[in-house]
Amino acid sequence: MGTISHFMPFVLGLVSMTSIAEGDREPPTEQRLHQFLLQYQQQRQWFQGKQHHHIIGGGGGGGGGGGGGVVAVVVTVAIAPLILIHVLLIQRNSYNKLVMPEGYTINGTADSKLTVKLGMRLSQLLDVSEKNQILTTNLWLRHEWVDIRLRWDPQLFSGILSTFIPSSELWRPDITLYNNADGDFVVTLLTKAKVYYTGLIVWEPPAIYKTYCPINVEYFPFDQQECFMKFSSWTFDGHQIDLQHVQAEEGVWVGDQLVIRNGVDLCDYYQNVEWDIINVTARRREKFYPCCPEPFPDITFNITIRRRTLFYTINLIMPCVAISCMTVLVFYLPSDSGEKITLSISILLALTVFFLLLSDINPPTSIVIPLIGKYLMFTMIVVTLSIFLTVYTLSIHFRSPATHRMSPWVKWMFIDTLPKIIFMKRPSQQKMNRRYIRTENGTEIRDKPIGTSTLRERHDTIDSNKSQPNYENLRRRTDESSVGIYPPELRESLKAVNYIADHLHDQDVEMTEERDWNYVAMVLDRIFLIFFSTASVLGTTSIFLLPPTLYDSAVALTKDNVNC
Repeated sequence: MGTISHFMPFVLGLVSMTSIAEGDREPPTEQRLHQFLLQYQQQRQWFQGKQHHHIIGGGGGGGGGGGGGVVAVVVTVAIAPLILIHVLLIQRNSYNKLVMPEGYTINGTADSKLTVKLGMRLSQLLDVSEKNQILTTNLWLRHEWVDIRLRWDPQLFSGILSTFIPSSELWRPDITLYNNADGDFVVTLLTKAKVYYTGLIVWEPPAIYKTYCPINVEYFPFDQQECFMKFSSWTFDGHQIDLQHVQAEEGVWVGDQLVIRNGVDLCDYYQNVEWDIINVTARRREKFYPCCPEPFPDITFNITIRRRTLFYTINLIMPCVAISCMTVLVFYLPSDSGEKITLSISILLALTVFFLLLSDINPPTSIVIPLIGKYLMFTMIVVTLSIFLTVYTLSIHFRSPATHRMSPWVKWMFIDTLPKIIFMKRPSQQKMNRRYIRTENGTEIRDKPIGTSTLRERHDTIDSNKSQPNYENLRRRTDESSVGIYPPELRESLKAVNYIADHLHDQDVEMTEERDWNYVAMVLDRIFLIFFSTASVLGTTSIFLLPPTLYDSAVALTKDNVNC
């Protein structure tokens, strides 16, 4: 109890000093502050001697009370310098957070304008909305400036070099995000600022920004986007605040802009599952607005991101290529199967579904057509054209001499010439020879290939010259000979035989011509198969080899390959 009562006047004086900050009493004078500081130093020296005595003597009776007194002294001595600094800075100097500090550097050199340094530490790429063209980021925005009203001598305050003061009690530069798309234009979480004895203030609050980012979908999904975040003071012009980057010494002047390579800190960056960061630069420039003749400096952080294409390759590109290959198979399917049109319509419906899926991913823009959209449009044109050509080849396949007569040039082109060019060989057809054979029931006409005969047929054939007569020879003989010498019954039989021979001859001609039409349709299918296969391969290759990102060897930036 003796120890606590010994420190009671000091504690009461400390409480009275802290209550001044709340406006309960009059501000302290120089004499009172000096006496309070001397009393604090005396009490600290006594505490150090008392602590040394406890350590050597080991304590004795009444140790519980002595221990409580030591704890009270430890707390008082520890927090006293910080509270005293806050009282001196806020009350003694009559600090007003509404007044902008004068332009001074850290070394104390006066300047005509206040220098404010700005830096950005990127933590996450939360979302990239292609449809709304909004980039959502999680970052820490670093502010640095010098306020000479917040300086102190570290020797008078136990060597304290810095302290933390709530930013709501300090003057802050109104740094605003100019290309804000949705949300707050300024920092909303007012964290504490670190104040150094030189007057340097470092304030690094976290923030989540939604910025406008122009999305170029020309090479989607192999695209690369250029997003930017423009920061500047909304109120103060360039004659009042000199806005600089925290790494301005490493910058290079390009025209009227100061370009800082690696101007965004990525030491605490967490990788995004869809986008890679390729480049981060910062640019400092001065811009003149129509409203004001003074220049307004701004710092623009450029973030170049490249899309990871694995998801879109598996779920979007590969199905489209498979559908394009199925279009070629339409011409390989035989016409007699009756499923050529069904396959073509099914492919067209599948492409329509992919178009609907793509419309939900891409932004509704009329400036350019996405790369995957170009490929889907190309495939749809190919499928539509294949449907027309399939209908045409089917109409040729089912032609007959009763409705169409084959022109000589068609026979020359599609039967004699083109098959040789496309390496098609028509199966050799054995010519059938009509033969009259004597049977038990009379005479029968049979079809046998030329050059084939059995032993019984050679004995039973009716041919005086040992050659089998066909119906053309029979018709020729009946025409040449005089039928008048035959009886009426035989003449009727000869006319019937002649009619049958003519009918069989016409049937052979029609069948031959139908087979020619079928072969012409087969040749057209083979030509279309070669043409569409070539067009599909060339179209797919030429479209998907256009994106410049395929030839970009830039490595994605991570916290592992940057200097942290």
